[in-house]
Formats: sequence, structure tokens, C-alpha cells
Amino acid sequence: MREVRINFAAALRRDLAERACKYAQAGGLPHCLSYGEASIPCFAPYEHDSRHGNFLQASYKAILANPAWNRRLAKVHTQARRSLPNREQGRWMELDSCASSDALLMNVFCYPGVSRDGRVSALLGAEPDESPCFGYKARVPLANGKFDRTEVDLRLGNLLVEAKLTESNFQSAKKKVLQAYRDFSDVFDRQQLPQAGDHYLSYQLLRNVLAAYALQCSFCVLIDARRPDLADAWYAVMKCVKPIELRTKLRISTWQEVAQAAPARLRAFLAAKYGIKCQTGYDRRLSNGTRYTVAMNDKAQDVECPTCGALPGKPCCRENGNLLSDSHMARRTLASVGIAKAKKKATQPKPLHGD
Repeated sequence: MREVRINFAAALRRDLAERACKYAQAGGLPHCLSYGEASIPCFAPYEHDSRHGNFLQASYKAILANPAWNRRLAKVHTQARRSLPNREQGRWMELDSCASSDALLMNVFCYPGVSRDGRVSALLGAEPDESPCFGYKARVPLANGKFDRTEVDLRLGNLLVEAKLTESNFQSAKKKVLQAYRDFSDVFDRQQLPQAGDHYLSYQLLRNVLAAYALQCSFCVLIDARRPDLADAWYAVMKCVKPIELRTKLRISTWQEVAQAAPARLRAFLAAKYGIKCQTGYDRRLSNGTRYTVAMNDKAQDVECPTCGALPGKPCCRENGNLLSDSHMARRTLASVGIAKAKKKATQPKPLHGD
């Protein structure tokens, strides 16, 4: 049977575009559509910056009040000249797009209630009351004694975050580019890293893991649950990280999990505009087309370590390289167990009546 490859990025872009159009029409928000078959809505700010359709009002007010955050709004849309009609006033910006992961990131972390209750920070493993730093310039040491100023989407205290939404992948780079980093060979098993010819795949992940190692920070990849391809790419990199202490600081979370921890008004906004709803299960499809759902709700946090049986937060075999010890990764352990059971059940022939 021929394997069917699903373009998860394109499917999510279509869904976001459809939702953004409905959201704009329902609220009478100024917007336009990009050229081409797969049109992407872009929102224009109101006169005098009183409002912006791509942002929740409370988040937008907080952004305008913070000079560092406000500067992020000035990132020019690099494809606007050939893909968008001219604006009467000003230029199209990157964060005007409904598919912008940076806009989504700022909608969440600039919302005043998020920093007050601390639930989102706790979910990601960050300390409470830390002020978000967007577009953080990390200093990653090179072998020649200089530094690479790697941009990280978000720094929250000692946590670095790479946020994705509709991006196709984590990009690739020539091997000699990554081998120029001082700690590259110490951090990664080069033979096992995802690669194609003279390129390493998931370049952004590799670079950010090196940044986390140099800064002694944790690193979290934040993706949409509708992008299992990005999750697979991150797991393929994580298993190649050699330092045990660093491996225990690597995490993954979804926008759906963030929504579950977010204040009610922000949660409603994410559901209406992005289709990001509280996640109670993890849906995937096997290669034979069978769909299965693995529970990932709060009750799943008490799952045992699959290797030694220790509960999250208790001493276990993490010193020997087990990555599934803390409460967040334990949910992934439960998912792995459920996936294995689903695969076994899906591949077993059904008995005939009378057997």
C-alpha cells in the first residue's frame, strides 16, 4: 500500500486562514487577503494604534506600553511587496499575518493575566514573575573564540523558547556552519543527527540547544498539536544530545496545553481565532490510516517512569539518561505507551465470528 504523506503545515495554514476571515468579518476588523490560491489574511492596525485585529486588546495595550515589546511590531513583512496589496498608510508588518507565530507568542505572553497567575510559566518550567524577552539575542560561542548572536523567540528567566505555528520545518544548514560552534561535538552525537548530504536538518533546534547549553538554561519547543511533524523533528534531535543534565532540560509543549493553563478570556480568543482549544487527547494516524487518541490530561501527570517505575519528581534513572522523568515528559511517556498499544491493536487481525 502506497504511503500517503500529509502536509501538516499547509493544512494548518488553510484552517487558520479560514478562521481568521470569519473572525475578521464577525468583528468588522480591517484586513486584506494575500495574492494566490492559498490566501492568508493580514490585519491592519486601527488609526492611532488604538487596536489591532491580530491581537487580543489587552495584549496589544500591554505591547504598546512596553518599548521593547513594541519594537517587535516593526518587523517588516519580507514578502509584502509581491504577495499583498499596498496599504494606504504605512507598510505591512510580519506580525500583521494571521499565521505569524511571533504574533501568537506575544498574544499569550503579553496578556496581563498570564504573568499574574503563573500557570503558563509553571507549565513550561519557568520561574513565576519573569518578564518575557522576545527576540532574545543569545551569545553562542564559536570555535574561533567569537560569538554567534542567535535569536531566540522568547526568553523567560532561565527558559529559552522556540515557537512554531505554520512554518514548514526548522530549516537546515551546511554541516560546516554547525561544526564552527565550539560545543557542537560535545553536545551532539553527530552521526545520529538528522542530516541530508552535506546539510544538518533542524538547524534552528540545534542552534538553540547550543544556546541553552552555553547559557545553562532550559529549552522548550512550543508547537501546535496539529503539527506532529514538528514534534517528530524535535524528538529526533533530542535523542542525539549527549550531556545528561542538558537532556533533562529539554522540553516540548503545545499551544493547546498553554490554552488550558491560560486565563478564560485569552483561552476564548485562542479558540475563536486560532482554533487552539484545551487539549484532552492527542490524535494521530497510523500509516494504515487508523486514528487513535492518547489521553494527555492532568491525570496523566502521575504516570510512572517507564524504566524504573519512579513517579515524577522522585529519584529515578534520569542520571542514566532517561528523559521521561519530570511531569511534563511523563505525559509523553503515557502517549508512547498508548501509541504502542494502538499500533498493536490496529495491526492485529480481527477474529472471524465463531472463532
